[in-house]
Amino acid sequence: MSAITSYIARAYKEFRGEILVIPSRTVALLFCLALFLLPLIMTNPYYLRILIMASIFAIFAASWDLLSGFTGQVNFGHALFFGVAAYTAALLNANIGLPPWLTIPLGALAAVLAGLIVGVPCLRLRGTYLALATLAFPLILTGVVFAIPNITGGELGISGIQRLSESRVVEYYIAVTVMVVLGFVMWKITDSKTGILFHAIREDEVTARASGINTTRYKLFAFCLSGFFAGIAGGLYAHFMRQAGPSTLELLLSFQVIIWVIFGGIATIYGPIAGTFILVLLMEFLTVAPEIRMLLFAAIVILVLLFMPEGLTTRVREKIEKVCPRCKLRNVATRKSCRVCMADLD
Repeated sequence: MSAITSYIARAYKEFRGEILVIPSRTVALLFCLALFLLPLIMTNPYYLRILIMASIFAIFAASWDLLSGFTGQVNFGHALFFGVAAYTAALLNANIGLPPWLTIPLGALAAVLAGLIVGVPCLRLRGTYLALATLAFPLILTGVVFAIPNITGGELGISGIQRLSESRVVEYYIAVTVMVVLGFVMWKITDSKTGILFHAIREDEVTARASGINTTRYKLFAFCLSGFFAGIAGGLYAHFMRQAGPSTLELLLSFQVIIWVIFGGIATIYGPIAGTFILVLLMEFLTVAPEIRMLLFAAIVILVLLFMPEGLTTRVREKIEKVCPRCKLRNVATRKSCRVCMADLD
């Protein structure tokens, strides 16, 4: 009993020292708790559907940030990974009868393979050339989809596949739980040694290579990681919508994810998640004015990016936190000295 009490006390001390002292982490914790508690006070299927879609797209946006935000490998065809996983999950479920808990990971592995196929020929390209090259791959796959309609369903796609669950509330918890877990995993990856190497490649690839970093290996690894997480999102989407069609490969989806990431804050992981939720909910709210819905949406996005070019969450974090000039740890903005090294924060 004393061992359990000691473990709980140690866990609470760690929790208080790592989460509650940093406002941004506290906000993230409250956001996650709100998502998990929401069905207890609201069970309207329409609102739950919106939040499920936001959770799926948040995974998708964070996966783009993992590749393009942290390594600088700008991908204009990120819908390729999403669509490959959606079609793979749909085909395995419709033709073989595999359950969603198996088709979704297999779809993600297919997206990893797509990441290899895209990454290998694009490794020597940079900047605009890389972006345009990645743009071509979902277009190529869309052509393949239309060329073999007896397998892919052509323009109609594959429909009637198994749902994640018969209960909308259970589907909600599946999507939110996967989003929170994968978001945390991606954040930990970027906060590790691998993330530092990704940053180095983005800032100056030539210098990174001269320092002994195998930039080719890490760029390919980033493509595969990004494809895996985007593939999870694509598989969830296919089973939630119960269909996989050409819309999962559209260029509009690739450009939407870029807007979500830049709006929330690039190279942060939590920024794209927040940006996706805000913009998806905003689009639904603006249905009250359908005639000018897109105009209002565009105006809001442009105004935010005009005054917060680094992203919404990045600007908010700068306002509520201070970085210690000595140890580089983050502190509450109201503190006068660092919570660890006691250096002056003013």
